[in-house]
Amino acid sequence: MSEQSSQGRGDGGPEGAIGDTGKRRRHHGTARRIGLVAAWTTAAALLVAGSGLAYAYFTLQGSIDGVDIDQALGTERPKNLDDGSMDILVLGSDSRAGDNGAYGRDEGAARSDTAMVVHVHTGRTAASVVSIPRDTLVERPDCTRADGTEAPGAARAMFNTAYEAGGPACAVKTVETMSGIRMDHYLEVDFTGFTELVDALGGVEITTTEPLRDADSRLDLEPGTHTLDGEQSLALVRTRKGIGDGSDLGRIELQQAFVRAFVDQVRDVGVLGNPKRLLDLAGTAARAVTPDSGLDSVNELVGFARGLGDLGADDVSLVTLPVRYDPVDPNRVVPVEPGATEVWRALKQDRPIPGSALQDSAADRGQAAAVVAAGG
Repeated sequence: MSEQSSQGRGDGGPEGAIGDTGKRRRHHGTARRIGLVAAWTTAAALLVAGSGLAYAYFTLQGSIDGVDIDQALGTERPKNLDDGSMDILVLGSDSRAGDNGAYGRDEGAARSDTAMVVHVHTGRTAASVVSIPRDTLVERPDCTRADGTEAPGAARAMFNTAYEAGGPACAVKTVETMSGIRMDHYLEVDFTGFTELVDALGGVEITTTEPLRDADSRLDLEPGTHTLDGEQSLALVRTRKGIGDGSDLGRIELQQAFVRAFVDQVRDVGVLGNPKRLLDLAGTAARAVTPDSGLDSVNELVGFARGLGDLGADDVSLVTLPVRYDPVDPNRVVPVEPGATEVWRALKQDRPIPGSALQDSAADRGQAAAVVAAGG
């Protein structure tokens, strides 16, 4: 599926429908009521299921390790728009620390191997997802690290060095600087967490049209339909050599195909309509995901998931930030103008991303879109 053909709609429903995780900060009454509905629904299911689950629920409340992005960034941020939409920066960390050591040697630092800006349109009827290639050269701003020390900015820095230099807050600040859009939330998933989330769903079904093999990522798939477990899914989204031109742009196309399959799987297994299963998945997320402080409880994660429950794969537009290969260093890419500006402007105005913004991009040369599709 091509990126341009998969654009979603931006014509959402009534304003303020996102809930207490959206941008409509002034309507606290409506947001609070929606949050309470999610909380009471979950609590009622727990009471029916028995005290054992209730104990597990309250145990999970303290198991989420969140990061306070708002405090770290202060007030020098883009304006918090009052339009009912929501923007989330989702990062995949390539850390090899702890359990992630199975995927490579721990070199003492992590970078954002995958970065997606998820824009949920007003009314929650559609979402636009913009992948930022990790090799994109950007003007990285000065950042304050979690320990209070300063991480100096840099010109022509690879995008994924922002996380390495200053942690989650620096990654958010870099995205906000390049896009002009304030991020409402932040979610980080590392290798181990990713595999656990996929396994908690019972796997994700994809279809391949040719053999996919990459010894580095441990990918080995024949043509056909597969239900991938966590390890196989990780191998798929990590591979570069196993697809197309071997570039990061090809890998992004694979990641986007996997996101579509993941969204379909969530709906097919009935997670959002089954409070017990939703709680189980929230428990996995509590261990697997590092969110910002606005999502650092089970109630908030469950409410967040329920808020996106009406979205299917056909409602999600997946594109890559328009880029071209850097003339100085062909191993790097730089944003294409005016396309990149048009993409960010569309999100800021809560509109669908126009196909014209993507026409001059090298991102459609990864040659992976026709190789992997969601489902059978």
